[in-house]
Amino acid sequence: MLGLINGEPINLFFSIGLIIILATFLGYLAKLIRQPLIPAYITAGVILGPLGLGLIHDEEAIKSLSEIGIAFLLFIVGLEIDLKKLKTVSLVSTFGGILQVALTFIFGFLIAVFLGFNQITAIYVGLIVAFSSTMVVIKLLSDKEELDTLHGRIVLGILIIQDLLVILALSLLTTFLSFSYFVLISAIGKGLILLAISILVSKYILPPFFKFAAKSQELFILLAISVCFSFSLLAYVMGFSIVIGAFIAGVGLASLPYSIDIIGRVMSLKDFFSTIFFISLGMQLVMIGKNMIIPLIVLIVFVVLLKPLIVMSLTTFFGYERRTSFLASISLGQVSEFSLVMVTLGYYQLAHVTQEFFSMIVLLTVITITLTSYFIKHDNLIYKKLSNSLKIFEKLSMDRKRLAYKRRDHKTQIVIFGCDRMGHIFLDALKKLHKSLTVVDFNPEIIDNLVKKKISCLYGDIMNTEVLDRLKLENVKMIISTVPKEMDNEFLIEYAKAKNPKVNIFVTSNHVQQALDLYEAGADYVILPHVIGGQKVSGFLVSVVKGKKDLKEIRKRHLKTLLNLERIPSS
Repeated sequence: MLGLINGEPINLFFSIGLIIILATFLGYLAKLIRQPLIPAYITAGVILGPLGLGLIHDEEAIKSLSEIGIAFLLFIVGLEIDLKKLKTVSLVSTFGGILQVALTFIFGFLIAVFLGFNQITAIYVGLIVAFSSTMVVIKLLSDKEELDTLHGRIVLGILIIQDLLVILALSLLTTFLSFSYFVLISAIGKGLILLAISILVSKYILPPFFKFAAKSQELFILLAISVCFSFSLLAYVMGFSIVIGAFIAGVGLASLPYSIDIIGRVMSLKDFFSTIFFISLGMQLVMIGKNMIIPLIVLIVFVVLLKPLIVMSLTTFFGYERRTSFLASISLGQVSEFSLVMVTLGYYQLAHVTQEFFSMIVLLTVITITLTSYFIKHDNLIYKKLSNSLKIFEKLSMDRKRLAYKRRDHKTQIVIFGCDRMGHIFLDALKKLHKSLTVVDFNPEIIDNLVKKKISCLYGDIMNTEVLDRLKLENVKMIISTVPKEMDNEFLIEYAKAKNPKVNIFVTSNHVQQALDLYEAGADYVILPHVIGGQKVSGFLVSVVKGKKDLKEIRKRHLKTLLNLERIPSS
């Protein structure tokens, strides 16, 4: 009999064992054929769940473990949030995020009404399609090392706004039939109180405890996890999801000097539990009725295609280049894990929706998350195919004319791609040589800052041939790219060398193998920041040991440089 071993039901221990073994096997196969891991994990859940062999009967326990995975992920996200970096995308994240949720909700609601759903169910559809999966997107962007890119920050900022709004949505659903402004204000107030408690506790109470716990690895990790669970429990008591409490706990601890160490220690737990989350998604799949097939197809198309178009329109409107806007938008083309929380609440507790609708939303969640894993994996290739068609979005951009500066007599000799902290150091050094140079960046705030300083600059993307042609590369003597993406740099090398074989090209990489590939592609020099940093530091270490340099003077100069860089917007 399925689900039995020697006549005894399979307990939680064996359930987790089966899950991990099958997930490992399918994950290994996925890697061998170069496929994303998330579909492999979901497939494992389908095989073990009711649609497959039906071996797992502890579904509620597995769901609880998967929620812990989401909590740990958002705890780490909170720890990693650099509010100073997010300031550079604060406008598009805040207003763009709110507009995206509002517009997607309205369109989703109207489509649901058109499909024949009643108004209450249509409201659920609008809410479900409005939010994207923080869990999935952050995992995929982290795997590609793109969380700290410009589009990664835009996505993270929008997701944070979405997570704050989903708190309100979940709170309001429970009082749906008796809505009042008091309920709305109460939900906002409780959220702000929880955030304030987190910041105050982390600033005034926790530092001495962490200082003491840092002497013991076991005590240190237990304290960090205890803080995470404490705020999760507090959030639950206040009527929020436990994952919101975990996120707020991470935001509070981010200001502590131990945050990086906490991330390193919690990461393995996050990976374990988040794997269970994706498997639990597959286990929740059930067959849907024929009457739900057309609504499911329509909603998949809306979430995967139309929702990203809304995001791209908004990001382009706020002044971002079409490639950045496209990469940000394609990352948000799925429904959130909170959609499962909403529909579970609406079906099991509030009786707002039917079982068939519940099953359809589970299927919608699994399909859109699976598709997203492929879209993000191949986002640059998809952009290349659609690049020309996406030019129409540039007409939506506000103040595009201000995003460039050039004197009439300016003939560019040196081009710098990317003027964040490293790029700005190069800019300062090269200006002293009195060479005519031009900066290219796809962050509007950086370009706006350069325009004010009357530094020759151009807003655009490294893979945009129109931007490259405007630079007249055939007359340029040197190109410096601080962009660490291998595909971008390979394209730049190929295009620039075809225009001007004599141009010297400096590119940046964070990995040794990528650096070797870039040399093979034709780069004249590959900058590896950690290698160059190690060489420079070892040089002045020797000088300090020999007494040739004063460490206090070196420290003073370094602090001055850091303070200057801190004021620069980041790409």
